[in-house]
Amino acid sequence: MVTSKSEELPFIGGKQPVTLNPSWESQMKTDPKGKGTGSIMSKIASNLQPPVDKYKLVFFIFLLHGLGTLMPWNMFITAKSYFEDFKLGENYTVKTEVNYRGNFMQNMGFASQIPNVLFNWINIFINFGGDLTTRIVYSILFEIVILIITVVLAMLDSFEWPGVFFWATMTSIVLINMCNGIYQSTIYGLVAALPPKYTGAVVLGSNISGCFATIMSMLCATFFSSMRTSAIYYFVTAILILLFCFDTYFALPLTKFYRHYEMLNNEKKSDSRSQLNVPYWQIFKKASPQLFNVFFTFFVTLSVFPAVHSDIKGSDDFIIGSKYFTLVTCFLTFNVFAMLGSLTTSWIQWPKPKYLVVPVVLRVAFIPLLLFCNYAPKDIVRTLPVYITNEWVYWLIAIIMSYSSGYLSSLGMMYAPGTVHAKYQITAGMFAAAVLVTGIFSGVMFSYLSPLIIQL
Repeated sequence: MVTSKSEELPFIGGKQPVTLNPSWESQMKTDPKGKGTGSIMSKIASNLQPPVDKYKLVFFIFLLHGLGTLMPWNMFITAKSYFEDFKLGENYTVKTEVNYRGNFMQNMGFASQIPNVLFNWINIFINFGGDLTTRIVYSILFEIVILIITVVLAMLDSFEWPGVFFWATMTSIVLINMCNGIYQSTIYGLVAALPPKYTGAVVLGSNISGCFATIMSMLCATFFSSMRTSAIYYFVTAILILLFCFDTYFALPLTKFYRHYEMLNNEKKSDSRSQLNVPYWQIFKKASPQLFNVFFTFFVTLSVFPAVHSDIKGSDDFIIGSKYFTLVTCFLTFNVFAMLGSLTTSWIQWPKPKYLVVPVVLRVAFIPLLLFCNYAPKDIVRTLPVYITNEWVYWLIAIIMSYSSGYLSSLGMMYAPGTVHAKYQITAGMFAAAVLVTGIFSGVMFSYLSPLIIQL
C-alpha cells in the first residue's frame, strides 16, 4: 500500500496552532499502556533537573490566588460599619418592624460559611464544569459579577427598601461563597502538584488578605468623607484583585517551572482519569493525620478570633488607648503575625509531619487563656474571675496564638498532599481545603459558647 507524503508527515501537511492555557497538558494524548508520547515526555521530564522558579513568579502567582480565595469574606466582614451604620443604620433607613441591623454579622457569618463548607466538600466528589482550569476561571468570573452587583447596591439609595437591600446582600454573600468554595478547593488541589512551599504560598496569601482588607478599609475611610463613596472604591478594589488573579492564572503555563511539574503529573493524572473510581476514603485515611492538624489549628483559632479576642478590654492607662486597643491588639496583631507565621514556613519546616500534631493539640490552651483575660462582651455579666489582668501578658498570648496559627496551618497544608501517592495529591489538596473551612466553621460555632462559659 502506498501512502502519500502528507500522510507520512501529518505535522507538515496540516500544522495545528498551539493552544496555551493552564490545562494545556490535558490535550496531550497518552497511550493507556503508558507508551504514548505523553508518557515518554513525562519520563524524560522526571529525569531532568527541575527548572528554577525565575523571580519566584509562580510562588507570587499562587500567593495572589491565596489572597483572592479569602478576599470576598474579608472584604464583606471588614465592611461592618458600612452595612450596620450606613446601609442599615437607623438614620439611613425607614423604620421597619424587622431589625435587620441587629444580627447582621451573625447572619452574614452563616450565609458565608455554610455554602463555603458545602461547596469545598462537594467540589472534591463532583466535577463542576470540567477540569481545574474551567472551575477556577468560572468561579472567579462569577465572583466578579457578584461584586459588581454589590457596588451597584452601594451606589443606590436603599432608604425606602432596607429589607430588599438586606436580602439582596445575603443572597450575594451565599452565591459568592458557593463560587469561592469551588475556587478555594480547586486552587489547593492545583498547587498540591507543586513542591510543598507553593501550598504555603497560598496559605500566606490567605493571611495577607486580612491585612489587605483592613488597610483598604482604613484608607478608603480616610480619603473619602462619604461612606457611600468609600464603600464603592473599597469593593472595586476587591474586583481588581480578582481580575489580577484571573489574568495571572493564564501566565502560569508561560513559565518553565510550572510546565515541568505539569509534565511530571501528566501521566499520573491520565492514569487516575482512566480509573472509574477514585479511592476517596483511602486518600482521606492516609492524609487524615495532616487533615486533623489543619482542622484543629483553624478550630482553635476561630474559637477565640475574633469572637473572644475582639471583646477583651484594656485599661485606660495602657500604652494603646481604648479607641485603638481592639484594632491594634486584636485585628492588626492577628493578621500581621499570622502572615509572618505563614511566611516562616518558606524557610523552616519544623516539626516534621509525624510530630506536628503535638504543637497543634497544645494550642487548645489558648481558649482558656484568652477567656481568663478581661473578656467582656456586651450585655453579658461576667461571673468568672479575670485571672490575667496585665495587658502586656494578654498581648503576648495574642501574638503567640496568631503566629502559631499561621505557621502550623501552613505546615499542615504543605504536608497533607505528600501523604498520598503523587497521582492523588490533587484530591488530597482538596480534602485539606475542605477541612480548613470546616475547622473555621466549627470554631465559629464553638465561639458562641464563650459568653456562657464566663457566666458559670
